[in-house]
Formats: sequence, structure tokens, C-alpha cells
Amino acid sequence: MNQEMRQFLKDITYYSSLGLSIALAIFIGLFLGIFLDQYVLGIPPICTLSGLGLGIAAGFRNIYLAMKKSQSL
Repeated sequence: MNQEMRQFLKDITYYSSLGLSIALAIFIGLFLGIFLDQYVLGIPPICTLSGLGLGIAAGFRNIYLAMKKSQSL
């Protein structure tokens, strides 16, 4: 296998895992907010929405880092 093919497979692997990392960031933020609302603080919508917002922000950060990496190639 030549060097170009290895780099191509490496890039495909990275970008296909990007979708998974975005989804995980959103769900982790959401479920952490739900957990805090139900078991710790008891103020239902505030932590859930905050966790969801932070998860979405983390997902966009992952997209930004991927775009930055692809531009430097």
C-alpha cells in the first residue's frame, strides 16, 4: 500500500469518526444536564438546556477543528 492510499484511509477514518464525536458531545451534555436537574439541583429546565447548549457548542468545536485540520493539509 502506497503512502497516498494510507493517508486517504487515515483521513476517511478521521472524518467518519467526526459524526460520532459530534453526536456524543451533544448527548453527553444533554444527559449530564438531565442528571443534574433530576438528582442534584432539582431545577428542571435550566441544567438540561444548559447541558444541551454546551453539548452543541462542543459539537461545533469539533467541526471547527476538523475544518482547520483539512485546510492545513
